[in-house]
Amino acid sequence: MNTDVLTKIPWKGEGALNYLGSEKKVLDDTESDSKGEIEEIDEDNDPTIAMIPLIVRELVDFEDDPTMPVITWRFFFLSGTLTALGAWLTQMGFFRTTYIPYSIYFVQIAALYFGRILASTLPQKRIGFGSRFSFDLNPGPFSIKEHVAIVLAANTGATNNLGDYVLAPLQIFYDQPMNGWLAILFMLSCVFIGFSFASFARVFLIENPSTPFPLALQQVAVFNAMRKSTEEDAAGAKKQMRVFWWFILASFLWQFLPEYAFPFVSSLAFLCWFSKHPKAQFLGSGLGGAGFLTITLDWSNIGSQCVYYPYWAQVNVFASSVIAAWILIPVAFFTNAWDSAIYPIQSQTLYLKNGSVYPTADLITADYGLNETLFEEIGPPMMSAQLRWNYFAAYVAYLGSFVSCALFQGPHLWRTFKAYRQVKPTSSDKLTEIIRRYPVVPIWWNVALFIIPVVILIILTAKGVLYMPIYMLFIGLAIGAIIVLPMAYIYSVSGYQMQVGYFNELFYGYAINAGGSRHPVGALSYRVISGQCWYEAQSMLADMKLGHYFHIPPRKVLLAQVWGICVGVPVNYATILWVCQTKGDVLKGLVTDPNRQWTGQTVISLNNQSISFALVGPKRLFADAIYTPMLYGFLVGAVAPCILYLLHRKWPRARFDLWSIPIFCDTFESYYGNISVLFFTLFVLGSINHLWVKRYYHAFWKKYAYLCSAAADTGYNFNLLVIFVAFSAAKTIPMSNWWGNNAQSVERSKESPAKYSCFQLAFVSVSDAGFASGVKAFMTGARHTPNIQEII
Repeated sequence: MNTDVLTKIPWKGEGALNYLGSEKKVLDDTESDSKGEIEEIDEDNDPTIAMIPLIVRELVDFEDDPTMPVITWRFFFLSGTLTALGAWLTQMGFFRTTYIPYSIYFVQIAALYFGRILASTLPQKRIGFGSRFSFDLNPGPFSIKEHVAIVLAANTGATNNLGDYVLAPLQIFYDQPMNGWLAILFMLSCVFIGFSFASFARVFLIENPSTPFPLALQQVAVFNAMRKSTEEDAAGAKKQMRVFWWFILASFLWQFLPEYAFPFVSSLAFLCWFSKHPKAQFLGSGLGGAGFLTITLDWSNIGSQCVYYPYWAQVNVFASSVIAAWILIPVAFFTNAWDSAIYPIQSQTLYLKNGSVYPTADLITADYGLNETLFEEIGPPMMSAQLRWNYFAAYVAYLGSFVSCALFQGPHLWRTFKAYRQVKPTSSDKLTEIIRRYPVVPIWWNVALFIIPVVILIILTAKGVLYMPIYMLFIGLAIGAIIVLPMAYIYSVSGYQMQVGYFNELFYGYAINAGGSRHPVGALSYRVISGQCWYEAQSMLADMKLGHYFHIPPRKVLLAQVWGICVGVPVNYATILWVCQTKGDVLKGLVTDPNRQWTGQTVISLNNQSISFALVGPKRLFADAIYTPMLYGFLVGAVAPCILYLLHRKWPRARFDLWSIPIFCDTFESYYGNISVLFFTLFVLGSINHLWVKRYYHAFWKKYAYLCSAAADTGYNFNLLVIFVAFSAAKTIPMSNWWGNNAQSVERSKESPAKYSCFQLAFVSVSDAGFASGVKAFMTGARHTPNIQEII
C-alpha cells in the first residue's frame, strides 16, 4: 500500500492490471481519465493542488470564506434534535431482531430544509443578556459550514454506545444494574478517550492528502449537489438533485419487494432452480448455503460500498469471500472435514464433544467463578469448522495490519513524525494550507479529553464497577491507542472497517491469568475500553476529514463532535434502561415475544462469548488439538505482508501492493451461515462501476455515482422505517405466502439447504448479524432485516 505522495512515479496505463491499481496510483498523483488512460498531472499550475487525488480535486471546493458562521443556536437546536432521534433508534435496535437504520443522509436533508426555514422566517433579533450571554435569533443564511457541523454532530452521537455491551448483560443476566450516573460516566469516558486518540493521529491522516476517506467523499458529493441546486444558475446541480430524489423514490418503492412482498428477488439462486441434488442446493443457496453465483436485488445486502470502495479493495473482498464461502465451506460440507460431521459447519454456537450444545451458563458458580467439577466432566467446548478458521483469519488480519502499515507506510509516517517534532509543516497541499489559517486545537484540550476520562475509569475499575482488574484497564487503553493509526489508515484509503473483537477476546482470556476476577462482564468491559476507544477514534477521524474538506476550523469540528456525544450518550443510556426494565423477561428467555422482535440475540451472544473467553479462558478452550492451528494466525500475519512487500519491491509493476492482507483476512473471518449473496453481487456491480462507467464515462460517473448510491441508501432506510411502523412496530403483519414468498424457501429451492448444512440459529452473535439480513425470512417465509452491530 505504497501511497507516499512525496515520490512522483510517472506511469502509463497498460490494461486491466494497471487500471486495477490506478486508484492507488491516484495517491501518487496519477488517475484514469475518461478514456481509460492515465494522465500525468501538470504541477506547473499549482503543485499544492496537484498532489491531491483527482477524485478529491473534482469534489472539493478550494475557496474558503472564514466569515461564514459555523456554531449557531440553529446548530445546537437542529443537531441536538436529529442526534437524539438517531441515538434512540439505533440503541433500541441493539436489542431487536429487526431495527431501523438511521441514515446520515436523512440528517443532511432534514438539516438543510429546516435550517433554511429558520433562516427565512425568524426575525433579526438578539436574545439574551450582554454580549457574552446572548445570540442572534437569525444569524443570516444557513451556511454550508453550519450544515456540515450539524452532520458531524449526528455522525458522532446518533449511534449506539458500546457501553451497552456491559450495561445490558449486567441488568439482564446478573441482576446487578450499574448506577445511572456511573453508567453515563463510563460511556462518556470511553468515547472521549477515543477523541483524544484521534486528535493525536490527526497529523498523520487528516493533513495527509493521500488518505481520502471514501465514505466522506460520498457525503461531500451529496452536500455539493444539495447546496448548489438552490442557486439560480445551477442547472446542472438542479438536475443532479432531481436524479437524487428520483433515486430515493425508486429505492424506497423497490425495497418493498425484497423486504416484504417479493423476497424471492433477495436471493436469485440460479443453481438451485436447475438441480434437485442436495449438493447443488447447498452450493447455490444464498440463504444458508454457499451462494455460488447467486445474485441479490436487495439493496440491504449490497449497499453503497459498491461505489465508494476502491476497486482494489473490492477485489480483495471478493477473492477472500470466494475462498471462504465457495471453496472451504463446501469442502467441509461434502467431505466432513474438520469434524464437520459432528459440529455444524456454519455455526457460532459452542458444542460438547458429542455434538450437543455446550452448557455455558451452567459453568458459572454463585460467586461468578468456574464450576471446575462440571468442566472436568464435559471438557473444553468445540467450535464449528468455519468459526475456527474465522478466528485464524482474525489473528492474521490483526497483526497483518501493523506489519503492512509499517512496511508500506512506515517511511512516510516516520517523515511526518519527524516534521511534527520539529514543528515543521507535514504537508503542503492546498486543503491543509487553508485549514492552517484557523487556530489549532490546543494540546491541553486533548490532554484533558484523555486524563479526565482515564481517572474516571480508574476509579470505576478500582471500585469493582467494571469487574476487571485495574491492570487490564491500562493494557486496554494502550492497545486501543496502538491500533488507531494502522487500522484507521486502512479505513482512510479503502473505506473498509477492520474488526478487532476476536483478538480482544483472546487477549483478555490469556491476560486475566495474571490475577483478578474472571467475572464474564469484566471481559465485556475490556472489549468496550479497548474497542470503543479505537472505534470512536476512527469515526472521529473520518468526521475530521469531512470538516477538512469543507474548511471548518478544527476547534469547531471538535466542539460539534463533543456536543453530539453529550446529546447521544444520555439518550443511549435512557433507551438501554427502558428496554431492560420493560423487556427484561423477554430478553432473558422467560417470556416469548409474540412478534419475535425483542430477542436480545446480540446480548445473549456477548454473554456467551464472555463466559467462554473470560470464565473458561482460551487456555482451557484451546486445550484440544483441533485449535492448535488457530494461534499460528499471528505468525502468518507477521510473515505474509513481508512476502508481499519483497515481491512488490522486486516486481513493482506486478502490483503485489494491491493485495491487502488486513482486508483479505478480515473479510475471510466473516460469517456466511445466514446470507452469502452479498459478495458476488457487490463484485459485479463494483466491476461495472469502476471498470466501465468510471473508466469510460468519467464525467458522468463523478457527477452521479456517489449521489445515486447515497440516494439508494436513503430510500432503503426510509422504506425500512415505513415497514417497521406499518407491519412490525405494534403488531407483526406477515406477508401472505405466494409464489414469490414461498413458505418453505423464499429462494424457491427445491430442498432447504438448512436440512443438509445443519444450519444453526442459536445465539446468533454480533459477527453473524452483519450477514444475517433475512435469516428470519429463510426460516418463516417473511423478510426482515436483523440488528447489525459494529464488531468491537
